[in-house]
Amino acid sequence: MTQPLLRLRGVGREYPAGDEPIAALRGVDLDIEAGEFVAVVGASGSGKSTLMNVLGCLDRPTKGSYEVSGRNTAGLEPDELAQLRREHFGFIFQRYHLLTDLSAAGNVEMPAIYAGQRTTARHARARALLTRLGMADRLGHRPGQLSGGQQQRVSIARALMNGGQVILADEPTGALDSHAGAEVMRILEELHEEGHTIILVTHDMGVAEHAQRIIELHDGAVLRDQPNPRHPRTHPREAAAPSGKPAGWLSLRDRFVEAFSMAIRAMAAHRMRTFLTMLGIIIGIASVVTVVALGAGSQQQILAQIGALGTNTIDVYSGSLMGDLRSVTIRPLRAADADALAAQGYVDSATPNVGASATLRYGNIAASAQVSGVGAQYFRVRGIQLAAGSTFGLQSVDRLEQVLIIDDNTRSRLFPSRRTDPIGQVVLLNNVPCRVIGVLAKQPNNFTGGNLTVYAPYSMVMSRLMGRAYISSITVRVSDDTPMDAAEAAINKLMMARHGGQKDFFLNNSANVRETIQSETRTMTLLIGSIAGIALLVGGIGVMNIMLVSVTERTREIGVRMAVGARQGDILQQFLIEAVLVCLVGGALGVLLALGAAALISSVVKNFPMIVSIDSVIAAFACSTAIGIVFGFLPARNAARLDPVEALARE
Repeated sequence: MTQPLLRLRGVGREYPAGDEPIAALRGVDLDIEAGEFVAVVGASGSGKSTLMNVLGCLDRPTKGSYEVSGRNTAGLEPDELAQLRREHFGFIFQRYHLLTDLSAAGNVEMPAIYAGQRTTARHARARALLTRLGMADRLGHRPGQLSGGQQQRVSIARALMNGGQVILADEPTGALDSHAGAEVMRILEELHEEGHTIILVTHDMGVAEHAQRIIELHDGAVLRDQPNPRHPRTHPREAAAPSGKPAGWLSLRDRFVEAFSMAIRAMAAHRMRTFLTMLGIIIGIASVVTVVALGAGSQQQILAQIGALGTNTIDVYSGSLMGDLRSVTIRPLRAADADALAAQGYVDSATPNVGASATLRYGNIAASAQVSGVGAQYFRVRGIQLAAGSTFGLQSVDRLEQVLIIDDNTRSRLFPSRRTDPIGQVVLLNNVPCRVIGVLAKQPNNFTGGNLTVYAPYSMVMSRLMGRAYISSITVRVSDDTPMDAAEAAINKLMMARHGGQKDFFLNNSANVRETIQSETRTMTLLIGSIAGIALLVGGIGVMNIMLVSVTERTREIGVRMAVGARQGDILQQFLIEAVLVCLVGGALGVLLALGAAALISSVVKNFPMIVSIDSVIAAFACSTAIGIVFGFLPARNAARLDPVEALARE
């Protein structure tokens, strides 16, 4: 005795309702052979649709057992049930359940995509099926452009796409006029003659009379199961399977492409909602990129200011630390120390430094100024350029020449008329007459503000103004090819030797200052960027919220896809792709907004660079992708876990 294609034993299906569950099916025992044409009839509420859902693996019985080709469906995973639906069943629904965004051919091809059929094979089969059903001139039409009868033909073609060994038709003529209904029944009879097993659910006995076997349900139980004498049963034969084998990894590609295209169509169908969803991402990404650009620009500007003072310099001071009161009682620094340092191979140049305050007088103009007593190599050490005149040399230092180099602020104060050439003019430094020999170029980035600063040989300042023989500090410019830490160690060793092994001095490495400023700037950028990142978090929550709404709106579509064999992973992938696309497009718009803001700020605020790095742009897109995955996962998972029956019933 051959095994029946479908077998039910003691099948019951109950639904929770208050204190006592409602039984939709009660102890159903059925055997359905391959090639049968069975009609399931009964009044409304008799359990017809529930039985069809159980037979089609859309629903599970709560009692009893159900076998498909000898395979018990109890305990099967959702994806295993989806496999049974792909390989054995084709569904024809009363309301057609076509996807409105797809063409007739696209709707028909959908089961083959999830079955992994090759692209060319499924295109050809979809065209052949629709042509056979008289729809050759409607391949590219969408459901809204088709009549009810035409939509039902598309539904029939979709049911046959993967072979349709068992055709489950739920009230297939219920929404059609008599002519279209008769045409659908003729098609079902032809399919039966070709070997398809037809299970027809209807409340119309006139429609049921087309079947060879009529099963009547009443209150969820089989009331009558008998052959139809008007259509005696013929010897069943197996329906032909569709040509084309699964395409392996190509099927993964096709399923991804289908999910991607569906995401694009869903976004395009709700443009305003999609844009509003993106808005939080746009603002967040633009804020983060702009803040990073501001931080990078600020860092560059500060480092440029430090660079004006020499970025590879090391200062030597008396004492053990800045402000040490003992620095006046311990062995002071001497100009000879600076000469010794300047003679080292790792030193580019070195200068002694002393400082004092003085009053400048020229004609009837007087002003307070800071006097910097420096060596002949000072301007090389600091990388300072002159606008006019020249610097003083070693002879000027040795001879205690009373010469001055003034900065741009001093020139503007003492020589307000630009027609007066400061070079060669005599200025009183307190009561010491000094000749101006040079004017510094205006420094675009400096820390002096409006203060006046003049430079003179340290020997003259020490002798004429301060009356002392020791210097305040030494500034060493390290050679470009020498690491700063190595130079610092060498300077420390040399100074220890010159000071009799005593550590009565300390060093200040400008590289440490640079690193500190860079670290502080990065910290501030990170802090402000974290605040801007809150906008990204809010945007991500918005994406999750809208995706949850989208899942609710498209529940019936999800049910249709599950009915034709979509795996949970296929549904999950579709909604994840949509969430990631929303965030990626939002991220791209956010980057463009940030670039526009950077260009605007740079044009309005002069001498302030906005640096948008490629790293920040890459990070922005990485954040967009992560937000799409993280905040899109919950809605996508909810969609993948929907019950097919409940999803199909949702309007």
